[in-house]
Amino acid sequence: MDLYRFQSFLGKPIYEDKDILIYHGDSLELMNFLPKESLSLTITSPPYNIGKEYESVLCLDDYIEWMAKWINQVYFCTSLNGAFWLNLGYLSIPNQAKAIPIPYLIWDRVPFYLIQEIIWNYGAGVAGKLFFSPRNEKFLWYVKDPKNYIFNLDDIRDPNVKYPNQKKNGKLKCNIKGKNPTDVWQIPKVTSGKNRSSQERTPHPAQFPIQLVTRIILASSHVGDIVFDPFLGSGSTVEAAIKSGRKVIGFEINKDYINIAIERIKNIRFEEQQTIKQGKLFEIVTDNV
Repeated sequence: MDLYRFQSFLGKPIYEDKDILIYHGDSLELMNFLPKESLSLTITSPPYNIGKEYESVLCLDDYIEWMAKWINQVYFCTSLNGAFWLNLGYLSIPNQAKAIPIPYLIWDRVPFYLIQEIIWNYGAGVAGKLFFSPRNEKFLWYVKDPKNYIFNLDDIRDPNVKYPNQKKNGKLKCNIKGKNPTDVWQIPKVTSGKNRSSQERTPHPAQFPIQLVTRIILASSHVGDIVFDPFLGSGSTVEAAIKSGRKVIGFEINKDYINIAIERIKNIRFEEQQTIKQGKLFEIVTDNV
């Protein structure tokens, strides 16, 4: 489906640009207007119900019910060969668990087929004294049809091969494009702080690294596909999608975060224009040589 046909279902976005539609509002309400089987890839990280500035803490049963509702809506609007990548961390249950993985609590409430759990391992984080220092979150890779889904392994291969020229019977043992990245992804977290802040850091307290989202987009979609993020936050999914040649629809309830996302988009467009100008200048210089 053409990106701009979504406006007939969703109405006028708070922001639109080439291949981008951003809507301000509650995701659960907005998703009611999405047409059936219209999106090929959804990537998102919902609130973890742990008291972050962008969420209202619910009782555990209500939180699980809320998760189930919007995930079922994602399922409804996912194409037959589409995928759903869900990032989740941990929460506490009084008198039961200090940090239980949220996927344990919703495993039977998700209508998708689970292909795999991906472990995102990062370096920076909380330092534990009476427990091991946390250094991972989960990505659950779901599809609608386990026999028909997109997986572009060659687009995400890891070129860091220990023995790239090793041969067997005269043939290279490994793929010349690199190795499979495995189900443990060691990608740095977007850090904050005066002396260790990541270059891509925004004021959002729980920001996706571009490298992380880009790998998912390249693996589970094709150029020109629409990527959907119902909890857009600071816009990492937008940035990764447009840099990967995809289109994107995002929902976000917090206007401050939308403004951050818009600023990131404008910076990307400015960089694109500068690249075009430099290319034209190079052509002029070459023609005059």
